[in-house]
Amino acid sequence: MILQILHGNFSNALLCLLSLILLLIPWVVQNKFEITLPNGLEICIYLFIFSAEILGEINNFYHLIPYWDTILHTINGFLATAIGFSLIDLLNKNSKKLNLSPLYLCLVAFCFSMTVGVMWEFFEYSMDKVFKLDMQKDDIVDRISTVTLDATNSNKAIIVDNIDKTILMNDNGDIIAVIDGGYLDIGLSDTMEDLFVNFVGAVTFCFFAYFYVKDNKKDDFLTNFIPKKGKIKLSKSLKRKMKKQLNLY
Repeated sequence: MILQILHGNFSNALLCLLSLILLLIPWVVQNKFEITLPNGLEICIYLFIFSAEILGEINNFYHLIPYWDTILHTINGFLATAIGFSLIDLLNKNSKKLNLSPLYLCLVAFCFSMTVGVMWEFFEYSMDKVFKLDMQKDDIVDRISTVTLDATNSNKAIIVDNIDKTILMNDNGDIIAVIDGGYLDIGLSDTMEDLFVNFVGAVTFCFFAYFYVKDNKKDDFLTNFIPKKGKIKLSKSLKRKMKKQLNLY
């Protein structure tokens, strides 16, 4: 953040500040709500925030590394499902009146993850509309199917194949840009791809979660991603070190 301020990139500095705030959220959740985040989930959250904001936005990994955005959205689908699953699982385990089936738990977790994905796409669309950004990345396609070109207005889709280039002109007839290779799709493909990989991440977690609940496993892969009720447990050696530091102060 200091480096971005020195370079005069104040928007990037704000992103760094946002990242610092986001990195504090797991600690706040664990202390305020007395919920223990397992190491696997906590590490993934930290890496996800750093990869999305610092590497993706500031260091331009979204453009430099192919499928960087796709990878992050897949991981987001997995992590959001883990959080949604844990919310219902904690309620199910700590209530004597509820006994929810594994399928129902997975369905709610899946819907929670997809809702998070949709809300994020709403955010990207709003940023593009209001602040004229390009969070929904453009794609060049060489084939379109549209009813707009139907002269009969009969709702018949007209297919246009092998589009070679698109010429953009203003209202004065001046050519603004020539797009080689096809037609400029303004974000639709990006949005649907993000939602699809979010779906893949959610389904992957639900597959493991179903058997996790059904077989009542304890030492399972998912235990590294499912939060538990209770304060953070510290080792005796770490407690002694913290107590020693406090005594020094």
